[in-house]
Amino acid sequence: MDLKGQHIVILGAGESGVGAAFLAMQLGATVLVSDNGAISPKYLEKLSVLDIPFEQGGHSKDLVLAADIVIKSPGIPETISLLQERKALGKDWIGEIEFAWQFTKANIIAVTGTNGKTTTTSIIYEMLKHDGKRVGLGGNIGQSFAWQVATAEFDWYVLELSSFQLDNIQSFRPHIAVLTNITPDHLDRYNYNLEAYIAAKFRITKNQQAEDYLIYCEDDALTQKALAERLNDIQAQLIPFGVSSAAPQGASFNEQQQITIRLKEEEAMTIEELALQGRHNAYNSMAAGIASRLAGVRKESIREILSAYEGVEHRLEFVREVTGIRFINDSKATNVNSTMYALESVKTPIVWIAGGVDKGNDYMQIEDLVAGKVKALVCLGVDNQKLIEEFGECVDAIMEVNTMDEAVRTAFAIARAGDTVLLSPACASFDLFQDYQDRGNQFKHFVQEL
Repeated sequence: MDLKGQHIVILGAGESGVGAAFLAMQLGATVLVSDNGAISPKYLEKLSVLDIPFEQGGHSKDLVLAADIVIKSPGIPETISLLQERKALGKDWIGEIEFAWQFTKANIIAVTGTNGKTTTTSIIYEMLKHDGKRVGLGGNIGQSFAWQVATAEFDWYVLELSSFQLDNIQSFRPHIAVLTNITPDHLDRYNYNLEAYIAAKFRITKNQQAEDYLIYCEDDALTQKALAERLNDIQAQLIPFGVSSAAPQGASFNEQQQITIRLKEEEAMTIEELALQGRHNAYNSMAAGIASRLAGVRKESIREILSAYEGVEHRLEFVREVTGIRFINDSKATNVNSTMYALESVKTPIVWIAGGVDKGNDYMQIEDLVAGKVKALVCLGVDNQKLIEEFGECVDAIMEVNTMDEAVRTAFAIARAGDTVLLSPACASFDLFQDYQDRGNQFKHFVQEL
């Protein structure tokens, strides 16, 4: 694609927007970065240093409608009036992932799913890097994919992709796609239509061909149902993983905590010691192991990483122990299913800090876990009514707080030696925090101050 003389408007001045703008400028396009709100100081400085034109506090409607290409940041809904006006003119838009992939010859491993995608993406990246491959990490994690395409030379990219990012692909084609699982999430963005959310996830395999691979969890009911409905449309080779999977190609996990990976015409490999414990991490490790083997990673590198990898920040992250009370930061748990894994993994009585922006949560699936494990619930959010109504009957004590400092001090006052204070919100963070990282960092800060 020749971008010389093209006028490109990038909507949103975050990581993906600034990266896309820089790549577009490198390729000779005329660029404007437009943000409806205030641009953060970090990206304001970056835009200024790179001499990228920008505006904030609103969009120049005429420029957006006239642009040859509009690149939309994933956080911006497609329903905004400006995009709908552009659509009425017969003009489309794309996302940063679709834009950047057209300018790299690297092989792509793309990972999506409701839960586990950050951990799975990170493990795959570490395996490829440990094996000596030139590999970049991007998408919804790390540096912008577009920024790396503009500034680095890699043979592989491992990309974590959200449903929002997948909504805006047209020709994007990963050689290896991973779908970790599907549970209801972000339903507020999809008009509370679960099928629309599922369809967004399956866009990861939309353009794959017979020489490509789709790795999926055969234990996940929603994935299996959706896959069965799409079998005639999917061209990629299907490789499942599951606890007791017997597929000739795939991975399984046994009661001895061993993972076995089987691929065509290869001797099966078994990993006996996993650094990351818990059923959810067994799934993540199986998916990562298959993807890495398909990418040509040596068995030794896979074993070494799975026996040493300690996890990602803000996901079941141990912070410290104070007077016999353990503090766990699981701020990345922004949906009910993710919080379910966290509750399952903690073996002691729990003081649970939860709440935030509800995305259409159904708490029924964790009611029994909460009733059996949680001694107190600290609600941290602007509107906690749904949490209170749901768990008022099964938790002895429920408190509402307005700040993370208050949440940590309240949980500490309730907990006793042998208990665990677990921040696992099951909700988005945007009512009180910048993002889940800000929420998790504040939790760690105030725990350290105890």
